[in-house]
Amino acid sequence: MKIVIFGGTGRIGARLARLLRLRGHHVVPASPSTGVDTVAGNGLADTVSRADVVVDVTDTPSFAAHAAMDFFQTSTRNMVSAAVAARVRHHVVLSIVGADRMPASGYMRAKAAQEKLVEHGLVPYTVVRATQTFESVDDTTATCDDHRPLRLSPVLMQPMAAEDAAAVLADVAEAEPFGGRVDIAGPDRLRQDDLVRTLLAARHDSRDVVTAPAAYFHGASVDDTTLVPARPWRLGGTDLTGWLAGHATNQQSGPPRLTPLAPHGRG
Repeated sequence: MKIVIFGGTGRIGARLARLLRLRGHHVVPASPSTGVDTVAGNGLADTVSRADVVVDVTDTPSFAAHAAMDFFQTSTRNMVSAAVAARVRHHVVLSIVGADRMPASGYMRAKAAQEKLVEHGLVPYTVVRATQTFESVDDTTATCDDHRPLRLSPVLMQPMAAEDAAAVLADVAEAEPFGGRVDIAGPDRLRQDDLVRTLLAARHDSRDVVTAPAAYFHGASVDDTTLVPARPWRLGGTDLTGWLAGHATNQQSGPPRLTPLAPHGRG
């Protein structure tokens, strides 16, 4: 199959492209660096021509509410229009577990709006909602102010490895459209503040983590049900210990281990 990956040079997109190539597919990574601009619409028609599947793993360059909404709405409309014209048979989009449960967050409102546009489009679709990745949480802590304690909620999370998320997306891209949503997550539920303490310790980062029950997540209040899936369709096999070991050596410890929970999950 010809599979176009919008955002195909990013963290998950590049992993997905590698997995799908190993499975024998013709993979086209599409991003501004390859001459494809989903917001302006440049290069879309030629890129999706004769494509069987398009996968959207793009992300906004700005987390500001207005900018995020403009990015996801404009780019998604352009992708859907190009996919309709090219008669693409399956549109896969990567979203976030809990996006529809955080209306106070401008970024999450934009992700929820993205989902709606795909659902109301004319291309058969699957929305894959993933929990936060270990990589994204680690990056966030690394870029915070080095001189101030991190104030974090003890809210439950169920983080997963980016490699596991890519493996699920590869399976979904090869399958028939679900016409709905599936939630995916890591194998274990962890407290956000404890998770970050562990990540900091692994980097020998001496910053303190202050547990703050009222702390926001992406500008929204959260509880123990917000960031974890109620009915996960698939669980990744990489836990925090395994991820830290692989991250420390900059190696993958083998193919992703995935736990199927349902043959036909829908959110």
